[in-house]
Amino acid sequence: MAIDTNLFRQVMGRFPTGVTVVTTNHQGTLGGLTVSAFCSVSLEPPLILICVDLTSNTLPLIRESKAFAVNMLTNQQEHLSRCFATHSQERFEYFCSCTYHTAATGAPILDDVHAWIDARVVAEYPGGDHAIFLGQIEALGTAGQVTFSDGADTSQNTLPTSDPAHPADEQHPLAYYRGEYRHLAKHYKKPSLTAYYDEDFE
Repeated sequence: MAIDTNLFRQVMGRFPTGVTVVTTNHQGTLGGLTVSAFCSVSLEPPLILICVDLTSNTLPLIRESKAFAVNMLTNQQEHLSRCFATHSQERFEYFCSCTYHTAATGAPILDDVHAWIDARVVAEYPGGDHAIFLGQIEALGTAGQVTFSDGADTSQNTLPTSDPAHPADEQHPLAYYRGEYRHLAKHYKKPSLTAYYDEDFE
């Protein structure tokens, strides 16, 4: 029996995710798309994974540039998620009117995102109607803190310097659940078990 694609979407929609925009830059041509299929893979070496639809206009740019950045959106950036998920002139010609900087690879780091990771493609795998990219982290950061990997090329770094004595206000991530954008509850916080069960909770 074939798997019903609508039910598959509904089941997967019950797994809450963050919302990211994956960006790249190939010889001055910018590309970006909204991605929920993103995860960490390895600490040693530091690797991440993204999945890109085979019909995406951004796919050939990632293949050619061999680099991408994952921009984790805040709950104030829902408009960017919508823009980079649509086939529009605003997206393809104006890069959704985004301002950005670069870190190590030249891929755009969108301004004011919750956090970001800049990576170089080390492998591509077939994944049905998607391409799976494995990226090795060259740089990453969040408000007030940026780290480059050993040996990373910093010649393209245009990130603004931050004052550690005056860190940016705490931001909250944009979430997606059951086909709708969601905001996390600000008043519910409870420690996880990661301090005791690192291997089971990553």
